Amino acid sequence: MLLLRPAALVTLMRAAGSGGRRGGCVCVRRCRDPPGLLQIPSLFSAPPVRRCSAPPQPVIAAKQPFPVELKAGKKYAWCACGHSKSQPFCDGAHKKAAPGISPLRFTPEEDKTAWLCGCKRTRSPPYCDGTHKEEAVQRAQLSPQP
Repeated sequence: MLLLRPAALVTLMRAAGSGGRRGGCVCVRRCRDPPGLLQIPSLFSAPPVRRCSAPPQPVIAAKQPFPVELKAGKKYAWCACGHSKSQPFCDGAHKKAAPGISPLRFTPEEDKTAWLCGCKRTRSPPYCDGTHKEEAVQRAQLSPQP
C-alpha cells in the first residue's frame, strides 16, 4: 500500500490527468487513518480490510418498564445506554461505559404516570412499547451492576 500526503496526491492525480479531483481517483480514506493521509491501492496487492467499529449498543437494564410520576415542564434525561445506577434516568455512566450513546432528554407537557422503558429496545423512547416481552429480551442476561 502506497501512503501519500494530500500535496503528493494532488501532484500524482494531475499527472494522471484527473486535475486534482477525486472523481476519477481510486483513493480510499479509511475510518481510522489520521486526517490528511490517503491511501492509494497498489496494482500488485489487495488493500487490507479494516472495518470501523460498530456503534455501542445499549445493555438491558431491566426486563420490565419503570413506572414513573412525571411532572409537567420538568426536564428529564432517560438513560439510553442501560448502565445508569439510577434507572430509568441518566447518571452519566454512559460517558465511560458507552461513550457513543447519549441520554434522551425530554420535558412532559402534563403531569402523568408513565412507563419508561427498562430494556432500552423500545421503538418509542423513552416510553415502553412492550418490546421487553420479546423472547430475545426475556432470555438475555442482565449485566451485573457494580
